[in-house]
Amino acid sequence: MQIAHNTLKQVILSISLLFALGPAMAVEEPKYQVLLQDGSFEHRLYASFVVAETTIKGDFDAASRTGFRRIAGYIFGDSQPQDGAVRKISMTAPVTVAPQQDGWRLHFVMPSAESLGSLPRPNDPTVELREVPEHQVASVRFSGWTSQSAITEQTGRLQAWIDARQLKASGPPQVARYNDPFTLPWRRRNEILIPLVSRP
Repeated sequence: MQIAHNTLKQVILSISLLFALGPAMAVEEPKYQVLLQDGSFEHRLYASFVVAETTIKGDFDAASRTGFRRIAGYIFGDSQPQDGAVRKISMTAPVTVAPQQDGWRLHFVMPSAESLGSLPRPNDPTVELREVPEHQVASVRFSGWTSQSAITEQTGRLQAWIDARQLKASGPPQVARYNDPFTLPWRRRNEILIPLVSRP
């Protein structure tokens, strides 16, 4: 079942409001431990979490919009009812996009109180639920727009930092965005995340 156009507008406005309210709404982020911090760079250990994700073809911006609509539809109730009631899921941050062989994968991390067993099944067959095990990543934080040039520049900076710290990447870079579309560029929090081969 696809959400209607008007409902989609409400979804986007609701998500924007959640982000805009900031700490007052306590938008949850995935739990992690900082193993090493070096300015805007971090080596992190993430606890396991569940994601709702979808794969999309096309360029980065078009894929991001399409993927966002799909996952937003799911968390706002486009799922199989539990106990006869439509279930909405709390919004979290960030929204993450990573390249795939046949396009892009976009995911939202589900709230930490949820599990694969507790979450409702998506109605949209292009939306899947998956558990991500504990893992390590390298990250770099930056503001502004996530343009292709910015992504390329920040990914290069992060890869150089990984090499300098004698760490080893284990997957492709991910683009993580923490703000709603209306946040001013200099107030935006973006990150490039690169999965790492785990160190003890």
